[in-house]
Amino acid sequence: MFNDKTVSVVVPAYNEENLIRRTLQSIPDWVDHIFVVDDSSLDQTAARVREIMGTDPRVHLVQHAENRGVGAAICTGYKESLKINCDVSVVMAGDAQMDPADLPAIVEPVAKEGVDYAKGNRLFHGEAWNLIPRYRYIGNAVLSLLTKVASGYWQIADSQCGYTAISKRALERVDLDGIYPRYGMPNDMLVQLNIANCTVRDVPIRPVYNIGERSGIRVRKVLFTISGLLVTRFFERLMEKYVIRDFHPLIFFYTLGLIAFPAGFITGLYLFFFRIVQGPVSTTSALFATFLIITGLQFLLFAMWFDMEYNKHLKG
Repeated sequence: MFNDKTVSVVVPAYNEENLIRRTLQSIPDWVDHIFVVDDSSLDQTAARVREIMGTDPRVHLVQHAENRGVGAAICTGYKESLKINCDVSVVMAGDAQMDPADLPAIVEPVAKEGVDYAKGNRLFHGEAWNLIPRYRYIGNAVLSLLTKVASGYWQIADSQCGYTAISKRALERVDLDGIYPRYGMPNDMLVQLNIANCTVRDVPIRPVYNIGERSGIRVRKVLFTISGLLVTRFFERLMEKYVIRDFHPLIFFYTLGLIAFPAGFITGLYLFFFRIVQGPVSTTSALFATFLIITGLQFLLFAMWFDMEYNKHLKG
């Protein structure tokens, strides 16, 4: 237990026969339950877990009949934690990339301070630029920016970090069956938590790489997939929070901004190429495109500012 709260660790695992033992043996004794969710691995991951179960009664194995994705595996573990009424549920990947020394810092805001969701932030670490592969660092930065806009948690960064702790209250308020089942799960989770009015805090943690892990992430594919997911979830959040539940004028600012800015940008682009290919364009047309771009940006910035103010109380 941690601060008189029961703690479970959810370990999503897919083809982690080489590192799953190391991961499980590193989990400290004060953790009450460990749920390993084998996402239909093709190797000996399940066998390695069963070996550990013989010596550690905290370890429980749950197996998916087919591969459903890391997000689905995490949600399966969350459901197991809810069944036994765990107060705090932590996610630690099966590839030993999450330093157990950071576990108390992740759990403390939830167990001691009543924060609904605490997530690791590897970018706070002074050596992050050198430790994290460069292409992943840049991709993470792009997705973190998009996640800020989509989720309404403007204070968070490192949106792709899966080292998290969540309260029982938050798990009960989120639709676990509706969470995105694959690598976009941490991003989608933040959107769903915002809709549920849950508090979130970033916790500095140490990046861990080059320990023999094998990443299944293809950055280019994931970047576009998660970006599309975030656009969809952004509009769902606006509709749910600012139209259905509680009307807020920022919906008009976002709507006008998303109409005016693209229209001005496309018009300006057209006039630019027309000027190169055909010749001079009218001053009126150029001014109109400029007006649309500037006005659209102003609407969007005001909408973001309203959104930041509206969600300030959710900073854990």
